[in-house]
Amino acid sequence: MATIRQRIAGRSLTPGAKLPSVRGLAATLKVSTSTVVDAYERLVAEGAIHSRPGSGFYVASETTPLSLIDVGQRLDRAIDPFWISRQSLDAAHDDLKPGCGWLPSSWLPVDGLRKALRTIARAGEPALADYGSPLGLPLLRQLIARRMADRGIEATPDQVMLTESGTQAIDLICRMLLEPGDTVLVDDPCYFNFQALLRAHRARMVSVPFTPTGPDIELLRKALAEHRPRLYITNSGIHNPTGATLSPVVAHRVLKLADEFGLTIIEDDIFADFEQSPAPRLGAFDGLDRVIHIGSFSKTLSASVRCGFIAARSDWIEGLTDLKIATSFGGGRLAAELVFAVLSDGGYRKHLEALRLRLSAARRDVGAKLKVLGIEPWLEPQAGLFLWCRLPGGLDAADVARAALARNVVLAPGNAFSLAQSASSFLRFNVSQTTDERVFDVLQEALKDAKGQN
Repeated sequence: MATIRQRIAGRSLTPGAKLPSVRGLAATLKVSTSTVVDAYERLVAEGAIHSRPGSGFYVASETTPLSLIDVGQRLDRAIDPFWISRQSLDAAHDDLKPGCGWLPSSWLPVDGLRKALRTIARAGEPALADYGSPLGLPLLRQLIARRMADRGIEATPDQVMLTESGTQAIDLICRMLLEPGDTVLVDDPCYFNFQALLRAHRARMVSVPFTPTGPDIELLRKALAEHRPRLYITNSGIHNPTGATLSPVVAHRVLKLADEFGLTIIEDDIFADFEQSPAPRLGAFDGLDRVIHIGSFSKTLSASVRCGFIAARSDWIEGLTDLKIATSFGGGRLAAELVFAVLSDGGYRKHLEALRLRLSAARRDVGAKLKVLGIEPWLEPQAGLFLWCRLPGGLDAADVARAALARNVVLAPGNAFSLAQSASSFLRFNVSQTTDERVFDVLQEALKDAKGQN
């Protein structure tokens, strides 16, 4: 009954759709046919489905609203892909958020933003009031193309389309390339919102373990051969949550497998500006043939200024442009003008130089303090915000996170990032949000509470 309810809630069984045959579902779930008959009869009594004599069982015309929580596996109901986002976004301004995925506002170039806002305020009326082109501000697209060239990715400005965020970029790509029930490959662990977004598109997810140099190639090949996924979503430069960097050898092998199995890759590169030196990019090796490259400016510039981009083959940009018009009409011109004003100013480059040094020091200092508590980083990242850490004694990160939340500290438990639910003893720490000594005091208490539960 729970299986059928979940499929109805997730829209894989739509109103009026015929349910699997009694024998077919019994074979799939490895239960007796009498069990399936009993379940179907009870669902009929609830009004969720109805019977057509001689034909079978069908979903009722009235269904419950889509619940993204119900679509996913309920292995840990409290700690799911929405848990960290909800806790972090709803937290009070003075709450501590070492589990969130963004910089403190004091680490962002707010003076540059104020300067850019003053400049735009003096601009002509179109910049302040008109719709933008669906492709986006030409000057900003030219600048993005030049910035990608610094990482070896060749694209003309016409191969770049602006979006309102990196999340919208992935959403548009999924709208264009996926049908409900299509299989999508993700890393394990991976950014939790990849899972949330794919659930919204009713995709079937398969995960592959991620290593310090990229996805496990042998298991990747096995997953491609067995499941034939339509897409693979990953980070190349700075992996979220592990901080790992894709190696050239692994990148080459991933692209060979993509070509062999007809796989399209979404390369999420929103952390690119945190790098000291560019890591290998799949989009550079591939020439944007099978790879769709995306990015945004929310991590290093402002989360309030919603602006991202997609770089892809020209024919895909055409289709994505139509989708953007259908779903959001014109581009967010004011945000694009603001981003261009900041990025084209020399102050942004200086901001990044200082930010990289500050993050490097924070990774070192936070890592040392965590080790004192017995919390060990999985690896020492070369750049970025995150430390992916294992808890001592096999403690459950969900228990630690709940104990910390009771003390107004938001943590990021590992299983929120793991489709296979194989990271129960891990936490992701954002080092820029873990500089307050109170975080370590709360962690120490939360670890004690979790030990007491065991």
